[in-house]
Amino acid sequence: MQIRPFSEADRPFLRTLFLASRKASWHWLDSSDWRLEDFDRVTLGETILVAEDEGHRLGFAAYLPNDNFLHSLFVDPAAQGKGAGSALLQAVQQRFTSTGALKCLTENLHAREFYEQHGWQVISHGESDQGSWLLMHYVLRR
Repeated sequence: MQIRPFSEADRPFLRTLFLASRKASWHWLDSSDWRLEDFDRVTLGETILVAEDEGHRLGFAAYLPNDNFLHSLFVDPAAQGKGAGSALLQAVQQRFTSTGALKCLTENLHAREFYEQHGWQVISHGESDQGSWLLMHYVLRR
């Protein structure tokens, strides 16, 4: 598996992956207004890494380097459990320059468990239009 920087050739597939992953994972939300172009809006100005295996894109992570903030990590539902999420998370964590942060929707129990297994800790919580969320931190171990 390879983790590499995003290229414009990735955009059509990642748009589809983002939409399919949210529909599969965020089942408690109304997805009727979700569109392929949501990927463009959500990742605007962010650094994006792509997980690829034998020419097949498996997932992506989008983060804000200056803030050490992981904004999005999505894996194709058909590829989950094969290490792509862990590889993407590790690649982002290696790029952090201080404590990393992310927000995880409280209802997304699978994601919360995934992050906690990788050393992330809940430090706070809040509310958004998508429901309650947890603020999680990752402390660098260098």
